[in-house]
Amino acid sequence: MTSTVTNTAPLRPVLQDRLIHVRTLLSRELAAEPDACITCSFQAEDVLLLHLTRELQPNIPVLFLDTGYHFAETYAYRDKISAEWGLNLTNLIPAKTVAEQEAEFGILNQTAPDRCCQLRKVEPLFAAVANYKVWLTGLRREQARSRAALEEAADFALPGGVTVRKLSPFADWTTRDVWELCALFDIPLLPLYDLGFSSIGCEPCTSIPTDPNDPRSGRWAGRKVECGIHIQPATS
Repeated sequence: MTSTVTNTAPLRPVLQDRLIHVRTLLSRELAAEPDACITCSFQAEDVLLLHLTRELQPNIPVLFLDTGYHFAETYAYRDKISAEWGLNLTNLIPAKTVAEQEAEFGILNQTAPDRCCQLRKVEPLFAAVANYKVWLTGLRREQARSRAALEEAADFALPGGVTVRKLSPFADWTTRDVWELCALFDIPLLPLYDLGFSSIGCEPCTSIPTDPNDPRSGRWAGRKVECGIHIQPATS
């Protein structure tokens, strides 16, 4: 996998249909409720979805979880895309700095990764998303077995009783789909892909995949597969 691929060939018919469907979905949903945000880890899916969403809402709030543990390459890429695209970017900061958390609890990403994710990802993100009616994500079913039942659109219950409409327009897309569209739109991708990473989170908890058939097998050294943000949607 390389972050500098180019594609001048016509889109495959199935991908053309998927692109039309996503654009239609975004247009319909954002017309019905424009009070929306998009979470962006600056991985390929998120950047592609951001590109398509900005066709409709150029100033949509972009929420990035600044855990303090990201790769230097991730921060540099975030800043590059934000500057070049003029993003309405908000960096979500946990209640405690990395130094404060480690002084109080030790290295939680080693001893209690669930607690670390709760403090540095789940809590700040849910608090921010609660300020909007619609939440866009780049999630895909193919990414992990834990996402096999991912819905394209569903109500999502946040702590405290707030419910938002969570949209995952790429739910049934493949990695190939994402990369072909990024190439078509000349979207530069995070350079860490060139090093063999396929799912990129915080640096201490991200490695090259151990299973070539599981893109998230390089996350959390196999101790878990989700940080806790993408839980089941609210029941009707």
